[in-house]
Amino acid sequence: MKQSMLLCCKVYISESRNKEALDSIERGARRDPETVIVNKFKDHDYNRVGYTLVSYVAHDSTGCPVYTPLQQSVVAMAEVAYEAINLESHWGAHPRLGVIDDIVCHPLARASLDEAAWLAKTIASDVGNRFQVPVYLYAAAHPTGKALETIRRELGYYRPNFMGNKWAGWAQPETLPEKPNEGPEIASRTRGVVMIGARPWIATYNVPILSVDVSAARRIALMVSARGGGLPTVQTLGLVHGEDTTEIACMLLEPNQIGADRVQKQVEMLAAQEGLDVEKGYFTDLSPEMIVERYMKLISADSS
Repeated sequence: MKQSMLLCCKVYISESRNKEALDSIERGARRDPETVIVNKFKDHDYNRVGYTLVSYVAHDSTGCPVYTPLQQSVVAMAEVAYEAINLESHWGAHPRLGVIDDIVCHPLARASLDEAAWLAKTIASDVGNRFQVPVYLYAAAHPTGKALETIRRELGYYRPNFMGNKWAGWAQPETLPEKPNEGPEIASRTRGVVMIGARPWIATYNVPILSVDVSAARRIALMVSARGGGLPTVQTLGLVHGEDTTEIACMLLEPNQIGADRVQKQVEMLAAQEGLDVEKGYFTDLSPEMIVERYMKLISADSS
């Protein structure tokens, strides 16, 4: 069972520069040894970290999911994060609306999207009620499947409020324009809000551009994206990244249909039209197959 019915949680936290805080968050995740951190991606300029956690899901006699170690592991991470990080003092080059910006649950191996949605809704209830943080459900966890991008636009996620191209503190009204699915309707300025969803596997792929022209990066990002008439099932952001580069941050909603190679070629073509050079892009996480393989190795090592 533990080999074939697996769920994955990706937890995106608005911090990458405070090692003590990250160490405490990781200790929280590891309180249950049956949860494995299979990947960590930290970006100093974005001031953001992403953790990929995996564990099994257990069912009752009717086949309904009833338990996974991931639930308490993610809640433990949230508890530490909300104590250690103050959104009011956070700034970075990546948009965010909360100390914990996003939690997305994916099915792995033989698990189903319904099981991932069950986990997302369970975590959302815990986080919203226990920590009094507004929670917005999205995709398969939302009653009508509302898209993450739609919710983010409604809440002003994509509008920088610092130096024209960065995000700092809490810049939204404390009384939220859209009612959350869990938790209070008023946001704490120190904790913000959190998005929690469930969806089939997506890939995150970033392409560096050797230019500080963020307007050009935004133009390229829009033309690459489905929203701008570019590649279907691709979502993008044009962001400042470091002192001498910008970056096209891409979310590939159906990576088996439109993958990183097509995105890379499209960015290179559009950048050339702007007279800009592009570096080879990089994934911010492992593939599902690699994640399962790493989980099995780590869980076997712990039990031996």
